Amino acid sequence: MFGKLNRMSKDESGITALETAIILIAFVVVAAVFAFAVLSAGTFSTEQSREAIYSGLEQVQGSLELRGGLIARAAVTGSTGTITDVVFTVSNVAGGEPVDFTTVDKVVVIEYRDSSQRKQIANWSVEWVGYYDSDTIIEERELLELTVPLEGNLTQDLGVNTQFVIEVKPPLGSPLYIQRTTPPSIDLVNDLQ
Repeated sequence: MFGKLNRMSKDESGITALETAIILIAFVVVAAVFAFAVLSAGTFSTEQSREAIYSGLEQVQGSLELRGGLIARAAVTGSTGTITDVVFTVSNVAGGEPVDFTTVDKVVVIEYRDSSQRKQIANWSVEWVGYYDSDTIIEERELLELTVPLEGNLTQDLGVNTQFVIEVKPPLGSPLYIQRTTPPSIDLVNDLQ
């Protein structure tokens, strides 16, 4: 009988609670490290997505809006008159980014288009209207009158009953697109609504 008891006391085939606890802790630590890696990758991915969204919004959000009508001035009146220049007022959209309208470096591009030609107008000019903080950047509350000369810049003069487009393209944001049609009879000053 002592032999049986002696054999039972030397039998070490079971796992003790301490060994089980060590194995459980190892699994928990490995799972925590794995979860941290997954969450870090997810956070990084979310941050990259957010930056891409904000960058995209910045590119498509308009920076400028037309304030009032478009005035077309002419040299000759009547049914054979030609438009010499167009004048319109722009402002910054609510919450829009400021736009630099310096006439030295001209970072803003103004383009004219009709059915027979497409021309970039380089010699446009500005005049500040109302509130003006003495820099060349159009910001909130400021109005800017743009004069775009067409005479001498176009291959074919802008005459009667002609549909045309003026595009003002700031360096960032979407362009301001102005489409109008000249009247059947041109006066010295034409309000193209």
